[in-house]
Amino acid sequence: MNIATTLHSWDESVALFERRGLPVSSYENLYEESYDVHSGALSIDGHLDLDATEPYGTGYVVDGDLDVSGAVLNLDDGCPALIVLGDLRAAAVYLEGDAKLLVRGSVHVEAFVGNMTDKLVMLHGDLHARVTVLSAGFEPDLVEGTLHGPVLAPAYLAADYPALAGAEAVLVPEVLCAGADDDPDGQGVFDTPGVHGGRLQSRIEAGLPVTLAGGLPGR
Repeated sequence: MNIATTLHSWDESVALFERRGLPVSSYENLYEESYDVHSGALSIDGHLDLDATEPYGTGYVVDGDLDVSGAVLNLDDGCPALIVLGDLRAAAVYLEGDAKLLVRGSVHVEAFVGNMTDKLVMLHGDLHARVTVLSAGFEPDLVEGTLHGPVLAPAYLAADYPALAGAEAVLVPEVLCAGADDDPDGQGVFDTPGVHGGRLQSRIEAGLPVTLAGGLPGR
């Protein structure tokens, strides 16, 4: 991220987390290393690509609200942690790598997508999404508040999300699977019924709406 940050030692980072009320159960799972801290609210124009940050392994802390006009993206392994000590608003969150996302407040997105991540995802407020898409065993480790909006997920997650929606009732036709032989190479391991993972990812990266309603909840 090309933003103004101050390097905090692990002890300084923990002291900040404690002042902001981030539970120990969240930050105890982070690597005990230095973190780049942005003081106050932060707005980012375009995508926040966690994979593009350097050096790999560094964590980023936003000491306030984070507003991203595009998507928060993690598609590869080795990305840094992102800790938001306020609310997070973005067009979408798409996690498919070694994501570590901690949010002290609530999350507001059009789409919250997780696919086969070796991850740590803990949201201490509400999750407001026009759609939440879970694939290949992905689930947030914690949504302490309420998950608002429809959930698309494989049948093996139905016990945890009993009110699963149908993809065709929520998503734009461009990201739906047309049939069993629909571009299997582009589908990868995505196993959410009716959802073509490759086209969903591409549409989010292109900044296009993926739900029939479009836009962020409440806007």
